Amino acid sequence: MKEMILSQNELDQLCMVLPKNGVVLLQGDLASGKTTLVQAYAKLLGVEKKLHSPTFSIMQEYDFHQGKMYHYDIYQEGFDGLLKNGLIENFFEEGLHLVEWGDEKLKKYLDKYQIFNIILQIIPYENKRKYVIHE
Repeated sequence: MKEMILSQNELDQLCMVLPKNGVVLLQGDLASGKTTLVQAYAKLLGVEKKLHSPTFSIMQEYDFHQGKMYHYDIYQEGFDGLLKNGLIENFFEEGLHLVEWGDEKLKKYLDKYQIFNIILQIIPYENKRKYVIHE
């Protein structure tokens, strides 16, 4: 487990230690900064498009110079929404998968198929955020 306390303009420090491949399950309350982190990470990776939370489309895909980045928001439908919409197979694709609202059901699925994943908890902390990485 690793912890970092950072302000929004320090997110590059966190992004430097996050994987460039595999699944990152982003956990935190509403407005904790999940989408903001994904936007900062995409910028650091060289994604040229502006990212928005895919709340209604569930998943958006972006290219960057080292591969593909997949951005999911499963707040509305959870793990069952990934199954229902046929998106669960995406996790077998090479690339970086960032999942807002990633839960224990998804973690168990990824572990079952030996797909590399980490949990990143985001917790408001004074005027910053505490980021807790569980590998």
